[in-house]
Amino acid sequence: MSKPFIALCPEITRTNALHLMDWLEDECVIRYLSDSRHVSRFIEQVIGRVQLPILTHLFNQSGRFFMAYDRHDVPVGFVRLVKTGTDCEIVLAIGNRDNWGRKLGASAIREGMKLAFFDMRAEKLIAKIHPDNTRSVNAFLRCGFLLQGETPTLQSFSMTSARYFRLLRDNAVGHPTGIHVTESDKARLRNLVAMEQGPTVFELEHEIERAIVVDARQVARSVITMNSRALLHLNNEKVEVSLVYPKDADDSAGKLSVFSDIGTAILGYQEGDAIDWRISDQTHRIRIEKVLYQPEAAGDFHL
Repeated sequence: MSKPFIALCPEITRTNALHLMDWLEDECVIRYLSDSRHVSRFIEQVIGRVQLPILTHLFNQSGRFFMAYDRHDVPVGFVRLVKTGTDCEIVLAIGNRDNWGRKLGASAIREGMKLAFFDMRAEKLIAKIHPDNTRSVNAFLRCGFLLQGETPTLQSFSMTSARYFRLLRDNAVGHPTGIHVTESDKARLRNLVAMEQGPTVFELEHEIERAIVVDARQVARSVITMNSRALLHLNNEKVEVSLVYPKDADDSAGKLSVFSDIGTAILGYQEGDAIDWRISDQTHRIRIEKVLYQPEAAGDFHL
C-alpha cells in the first residue's frame, strides 16, 4: 500500500475555485469550518466577476492559500496559513469524502508545518478545532501538536518551532523514509542555504534538518551524498545524474544542483528508495536504481 502523499501548491486556478465551491457545498465537509459560508460566497463572486485563469492573488489577500494534490495530481483539499506576528494559524480540509480515512489530512498538516516553520519562519503554529471534529483532532495529535487550551466549542492545539525541529530531527513527524547526510555535507549545505532565496530553498533546508547525520567514513556506499553520480528512474525514463553544488551545475552534462527540484529530492536517499516529488506542477516518481560513484566510498574526501 502506498504511503499517503500530499503536495501543497500556491497557484489557484479557476478550475481549483470550482472544486472548492463543490467541496464547500458538502455539509459534511463544512460542518466544522467556521468561515465556510463566507468563503463559498467569496469564491462565487470571484468566479462571476473575474475572468482570469489564475486567481492566486485573490486567495492570498488575508493569508496564504494552497491547493492540496495527491500523488496522481488530483486536487483533494486545501490548506490556509495565516501569520499574525510570530504565530501562524493553520486551517485545512480534505474536500472529497472518498479520501477520508487515507491519512491525507495528516500529510497536509506536515506539509503545512514545513511551510510555516521553514518558509514563513513562524515561532508557533496553531490549530483551532471543534472538539467533535475527532478526525482533525486525531490528525493533529498524530503530527505532534499539543493541546494548548479549550472551551466547550473549541480546542486550541499548538506546535512550537523548537518542538517541531526536535521531532523532525528525531524522525517523529511521520516521514516515510529517512535520509542520510555526512557531517561535512550538512555544514556546507547549511552555509549555502543561509545565503540563498527561492521556492526550493526551504525544501532543501527541511531535508537537511530531518536527515540522519553520519561520519563521512561510515556512510553507506549506496547513499547519494554530494558529488555522487547515480542512475535514476524518473517516472519511466532512466537518467544518469550527478548531485553537485550550485557552482558546478551543468544540466546539459547531467550535473544537477542540489538546489534544483530533482537535486533536493534525491539528497540522502539510497539504492532502492522511491520518492514522490512535485516538480513543475506535476508529481514525479523517482527511484534510485544505483549509485555509480560516491566520493566517500572512493576515498575522495576532499570533494
